[in-house]
Amino acid sequence: MSTTTETVKPGPAGGALSAKPSPTYGSPRKLGDTARRDRWWIGPAWVVTSLTLFGIYTIVRVIVSTRYSGIYTDGAHLQSPMFSPDLAGIFGFKTTLPWSFLVLWAPLGMRSTCYYYRKSIYRSYFLAPPSCAVAGAARRKYDGETKFPFVFMNFHRFFWYAAAIVVGFLWFDAIRGLFYTVHGTTHFGVSLGSLIMFVDVIALSGFTFGCNSFRHLIGGGLNCFDCSSSAKTRHGLWQRVNILNVNHRQWAWISMFTVWGTDLYIWLAGSGVFTDPHHIF
Repeated sequence: MSTTTETVKPGPAGGALSAKPSPTYGSPRKLGDTARRDRWWIGPAWVVTSLTLFGIYTIVRVIVSTRYSGIYTDGAHLQSPMFSPDLAGIFGFKTTLPWSFLVLWAPLGMRSTCYYYRKSIYRSYFLAPPSCAVAGAARRKYDGETKFPFVFMNFHRFFWYAAAIVVGFLWFDAIRGLFYTVHGTTHFGVSLGSLIMFVDVIALSGFTFGCNSFRHLIGGGLNCFDCSSSAKTRHGLWQRVNILNVNHRQWAWISMFTVWGTDLYIWLAGSGVFTDPHHIF
């Protein structure tokens, strides 16, 4: 129940002036209560819609697991980022399980435990709170990230190590897509699919190496930045990594959509819906 308190100000002759009541709150506010007048709900709605659609698409691809890798344009190899690394094609590794089960856990684990995505998920799906200065859902107890399943958020750094290895394979995939085998001879070429793969791996690199885990790996654990040449070098690298970290949110969204679009393009090209435009030099 709301109550008011009065503040009394002294008058010019030592008397008292009337005071304006100031509100205080004696009970929790209802979900969504706020004094904001902007459209604060657009952000949470965008996050829920985008991440839900991406999750549904990913589940469908895991189930289908076809047309994600192959020679589609006169000998060029296009590889979906959702199914990389292509260990079967590179090392001849065979498995009876859908390939996505073996590779998707690393980038998805890193993305779902990312500090930015954690904030977005907690605000949009759990309304804790839905936005700044907006009342969230009432909760009896707050355990943070100490209980299942949220305790897995603390493994973010280890997911990052695995995801960084995957990014290395994605660069290999993009470069491999520039070489064509025509009548047993290797030629350099460019296709729309290979360009899309490069856009995707650049976006994923910006997201992965702008992560706070990478910043800590580069410049963490130092007591000073100028005590030695090694510390100065690490400080310089840390400053460069910060350039990516400042735009970590943008890299997160851009890379999610490039993964989505690249996989869909390769899926459709591999299914014969269209021919990947290309030029061989």
